Amino acid sequence: MLDQAFENLKTFDFGTPLSNVQAIEDAALTANSDAAAREDLEQRLVGSLGMNISRDAKDYVCRKLAQIGTTASVPALAKLVSDQGNSHLARHALERIPGREAGEALESAAKTLSGNLQLGAIASLGARGDSGAAQTLAALLSASDAGVAGAAALALGAMGGSESAKALQAALKAGSANGNAVIDALLSCAESLLKQKNSSEASAIYKSLASDDQPRLVRLAATRGLLASST
Repeated sequence: MLDQAFENLKTFDFGTPLSNVQAIEDAALTANSDAAAREDLEQRLVGSLGMNISRDAKDYVCRKLAQIGTTASVPALAKLVSDQGNSHLARHALERIPGREAGEALESAAKTLSGNLQLGAIASLGARGDSGAAQTLAALLSASDAGVAGAAALALGAMGGSESAKALQAALKAGSANGNAVIDALLSCAESLLKQKNSSEASAIYKSLASDDQPRLVRLAATRGLLASST
């Protein structure tokens, strides 16, 4: 049945009845409890990405790899990140695959791609939440493209934690052209640090943003944060 489902995948699009690939659906549901079955399914899915299948079929495969993929899927998914048609769901899978290999693939894309593909890779690094990418994102804070620099700030804010906060504080001190984005991201970092019970580091961020030279709304947010960090 699985063989037939992969044969049907060759002509799959999102108008195709899901029953045509039901065996793949079923295998994905049981893969996490059966290591050998998971490995077999992953190999089949990765192999299909190298075939002449439709964009919809590749998107479907990426969705399944987001469920069951391991580092073995990373090279095939990394190739799709630079493909305009399939980049989004390839990144969706890489965001969810554990291990530094997936994070490194997204970091490489964030450094080498351009336009919306680069912005997507940067956003995925933030969504992935891997602090190992903080250095890559920190370097992009000084990008000449304001959109890239702003996206890097937002990604660091989404990632949160001490490393992100340090990078953002350095950018703010250096007079980043994306000051508002950096401040928003710093507030997000402070909130994440509070959740991690790191109230002292969160408090230091809030104090730095509560000064008179900050806009009123920033001061209000920082003051609320200071109150929260003192309880």
